[in-house]
Amino acid sequence: MNRKTIRSTFACAAALACASNALPAAAASGSVTITKSRGEICMVSNGLPDHPTGTFPNRGNPHRMSAQYIEVCVPESPVRTARATPLRGATGFALNGVMIRPGTADYYDPSSPRGFSRNRSSGWKLDGMGAGQRLGLDMNNAHVDHRGLYHYHGKPTGFLKGAKSSLVGFAADGFEIHYVGAGAISGYSLKPGNRNGGPGGRHDGTYVQDWEYTGGQGRLDECNGGILNGTFVYFVTDTYPYFPHCAWGKVSPDFGRP
Repeated sequence: MNRKTIRSTFACAAALACASNALPAAAASGSVTITKSRGEICMVSNGLPDHPTGTFPNRGNPHRMSAQYIEVCVPESPVRTARATPLRGATGFALNGVMIRPGTADYYDPSSPRGFSRNRSSGWKLDGMGAGQRLGLDMNNAHVDHRGLYHYHGKPTGFLKGAKSSLVGFAADGFEIHYVGAGAISGYSLKPGNRNGGPGGRHDGTYVQDWEYTGGQGRLDECNGGILNGTFVYFVTDTYPYFPHCAWGKVSPDFGRP
């Protein structure tokens, strides 16, 4: 297809064999190629990271990490629109081929032995980072889903250790995602006081509903977007929402699925 490769491939002699079992606290064998072609940026990977991971399964996460076949494309020249589109499932991908999935499908459920389930009736949705210990996140703020897909919920610590620039990856609409530390400040704040119903207790960030967008001078927009070197991009932040949960551009059909 006469594609222009914009990132080299991480070597893995036998991708499926590299990840047929859990990879406890060891460097996974990631394989990824990112190309530009016909107005799109496309990523093909086996979904495994290029850095050490935690042990899976673990107390909060019963799944084993395994190689995947992932192929997603986003617009090469995204255009910002006037209205943001909420995202669910994967909201982007990192340059190392790992998917970005900041949200969860879990809700407060007092009838469940774990205290949460896929039952949405309570209306109190677990935040991936706020409930990270319950969900078995590792030191990279990532864990594994039922398919064996390793994915990031928050700042990808292992990836950032080897990063040579602020670019982390691309969002579902094609805009870049960057990490600049304290140089990008989230516009979300914890709600004051106690929760009205549900799990009770103070708003401490365990649930998405603990947060509200308050904005303010010098803070990012509701999709964690802002300006970097004169260009609109999204940011990874150290606090909620960590990654964009919505998109200002046209979302690729490869995204928006659970």
